Formats: sequence, C-alpha cells, structure tokens
Amino acid sequence: MDESAKTPGTAKTPGTAKTPGTAKIPGTAETPGTPGTPGTPRTTEGAPGAGPALSRARVDAYLERIQAARPCRADAPALRDLQRRHLMTVPFENLSIHLGEDIVLEEERLVDKIVTQRRGGFCYELNGAFAALLRGLGFRVTLLQARVFGDGGRLGIPYDHVALRVETEDGTGPWLADVGFGDHAVAPLALDSRAEQVDVSGTFRFREAPRGDLDLSRDGSRQFRLDLRPRALSDFRAGSWYHRTSPESRFTRSLVCSRLTEDGRVTLSGRTLVSTVRGTRHTEERATDADVLRAYLDLFGVALERVPEVRAAAPGA
Repeated sequence: MDESAKTPGTAKTPGTAKTPGTAKIPGTAETPGTPGTPGTPRTTEGAPGAGPALSRARVDAYLERIQAARPCRADAPALRDLQRRHLMTVPFENLSIHLGEDIVLEEERLVDKIVTQRRGGFCYELNGAFAALLRGLGFRVTLLQARVFGDGGRLGIPYDHVALRVETEDGTGPWLADVGFGDHAVAPLALDSRAEQVDVSGTFRFREAPRGDLDLSRDGSRQFRLDLRPRALSDFRAGSWYHRTSPESRFTRSLVCSRLTEDGRVTLSGRTLVSTVRGTRHTEERATDADVLRAYLDLFGVALERVPEVRAAAPGA
C-alpha cells in the first residue's frame, strides 16, 4: 500500500471536478469483453477465506458505483475497464483512521463502505472489496501479500499490502490487479512477464526475488516485493491493525484522499489540495473547515460531517 500524496500524479483543476459517480468516464467501453452470458459468477474455489459470493443486485450496485456496465465476459478487456473505473471513482483514503472509525476486513463490510457509504479506503479495503466484485463477475481471484520498499530499499512489514492475482476466461494473464496502491499502474500487469510493461503511469517490470517472490519496479524504482502464495483476507488483519495504530505507519502520521482523473490525479492531504492537469501542477490550501468538506464532496464524492484531523497513534503500538 502506498500513500499517493507522496508523488501526486495529474488531475482536474480544483473546484471543477464533478462528483465521482455522476458522469461517464471518457475512453472506456460501455460493454467490455465479448458476447456471452453475463452475470454468471464462477465459484470461489482456489480463493482461500473468500466470503459468500455477492448477490447479483449487490454486484449491480457496485458496478453503478464505479460507472461500469456489467461485462459480457470475464476477460482481460473487462478487467482493464473495471480497474480503471475503480481508480477513477473510488478514492484511496485513510480517513477512517483519523475519524475513529473501525476497519473490519470482511468482504460484505468493505463492499458496504464503498457502495453504500460512498467512501474509499486503503489497500486492504479497496482490494478486498474489488476482489469480491471480480469474483461476482466470474473472474478467479487470489489474494497475495506484499512488502513495500521504503527509504533506502528497506522492506516493510509482512502483509504490508494486498494485491490480486486474477485469471480471466480468455486465457490471458494471469494478471496483477491493484486498486489500492494509490498512484500506481492504471491497467493490470501481466504477472508472468519479466519484460517491461508500459502503462500511462510509467514503465513496470517484475523481477525474480529470493524465495520465489517477485519485485515490482516502476520506472526503475522498486515498489513492493510480492509473495505468490495464496492468502485469505483474514491473514491481513495484523497488517491492517499495524497501519492504523502504529506511530511508525505513514497512515497514522498523515491524511490522504486521492483518486485518478481523466487528466491525471487529484489529492487532498489534510488541508492541502494538489492537482495537476496535463503536467501542470497546482497546489492550494483550503483555509476553512467548510472549504475542506466541500473539497471532499466535490472532488471525491465523500460526504463528511466533520473535518478529519491527524490523531495520535495508540500508545505502545
């Protein structure tokens, strides 16, 4: 998991972005994939710890949340479309940590937060919910744990990040899908390829690492080390607890709310709004609480009753 405010990408000029979920995302297909029988999910066999499959109504509500049509087939074009739409409509955010809200790693609770509460989350929440959606659409999904590279190339804790191994019906892949690493690859990455993979956000490459792991780099800089063994969502509880309580976690020390836009990226870090349009960076301070709450609503579709403030980490964490 990354906190996208570190290196904001590009985004719509502040104050002009529409509330996510109210407009069609340009450049994406209305009905990705090829004709078939829509809405027939596969079983969750091979997905340890997966909860009950989402109902058709729940899947439809999730698709509405991310402005996506139900794909006709669980293939690679559909996966690319779903990932891009998710990144553009559901923000990467750690507001729950600083609002005193509980974070429960159960698929139904995570989906409810995104679909019903119209919120976002950090990696465990976003990729946990996205996995449930993909399974409900017929993709085969396996949770993988990763350790994020920090300053000086130091690896983070085990279960630092969760990413998704996704198999599709068209025989391509397997793919690494990820909607929970902030400013990251917009398209899924071919997990078995060791060649450079060019994405709109940079050039990515997997390299072999010790003990059968893979290191993922972006523009030559290592992002995280991926363990290819299947995991259950419950395996990530300790990592989630660490990141929401430890004074060593970047998520307890700062606020972030960030999403992809058609022009790049927009990020609100506390009261600082950073956006870039086609390479031109804009930074401005939101002076009043009303201005901050309006930015959360207008730019991220997040309705809050009060402004989040950085909370002290739990003693002894």
